[in-house]
Amino acid sequence: MKAATWIACSAAALVWGAVMTTAAGPIPEDVKIGGFAVGVQAWTFNRFTAFEAVEKAASAGARVIEFYPGQPLAPGSQERWDHNASDEIIARMKEHLARYGVRAVNYGVVHGRDEAEWRRIFEFARKLDLYAVTTEDVDKLDLLERLAREYDIRVGIHNHPRRPNDPNYRVWSPTNVLEMVRNRDPRVGAAADTGHWATSGIVPLQGLRLLSGRIISVHLKDRTAIGRQTTDVPYGAGVVNVAALLDELKRQGFAGNISIEYETKWENNVPDVGQCIGFFRGYATCR
Repeated sequence: MKAATWIACSAAALVWGAVMTTAAGPIPEDVKIGGFAVGVQAWTFNRFTAFEAVEKAASAGARVIEFYPGQPLAPGSQERWDHNASDEIIARMKEHLARYGVRAVNYGVVHGRDEAEWRRIFEFARKLDLYAVTTEDVDKLDLLERLAREYDIRVGIHNHPRRPNDPNYRVWSPTNVLEMVRNRDPRVGAAADTGHWATSGIVPLQGLRLLSGRIISVHLKDRTAIGRQTTDVPYGAGVVNVAALLDELKRQGFAGNISIEYETKWENNVPDVGQCIGFFRGYATCR
């Protein structure tokens, strides 16, 4: 091999190695409010397109967004926004995010059929410079742990409410999630949904404490009752002590994103989402 060719190949290998092994950076401080990367889960705006979700997140005061798979891309478009998006569509979304001053930080809840699809998911996450992906694919944790190490992208195990008729659905319980992740790479942990915990009869603060040090991201909700399904309400209007949850996350050194997933007033929930974001500004003045 000629020297020039060897040098070029070696340089290319070094660049590729850097791409594959460079640590995923933390969520930037300049997108945080009250010390937290608080934003919106795009499912909040599932009556609208992904482009519109970015716009609505920005109008509510959010600086970060968590996408979910399958949302229509843009008004008038037949495209769907997910990990099968072309590089052209990803570039369009990145331009749109930059235009509205919103940073994509997470993606889910997403499922992959096999390693090939999960690699597409991680590649998609890397192209968007995401902090984490969120899933319930606990039957693939060995694979997800390996990919989390390879791509240095975090994986959060999400919880929906308890399913009394489905004993195989175990991630509703933070105890079960901790059992699944406690001996794994620290990039694999919990994507804690405090509202679904409340529906399942779990006091959110107790759930966060149990998972201390293993929380990747949070879907933060306030509810009017613990132990049954109720409607989301703005932070501070329900029975959940949201400030205590933030105190606990701060104590843990939590570095992930907090998503407002507001599952009510679907056609006009921006004011309530804005009130939730405002709670973080008020929290910062009192702490």
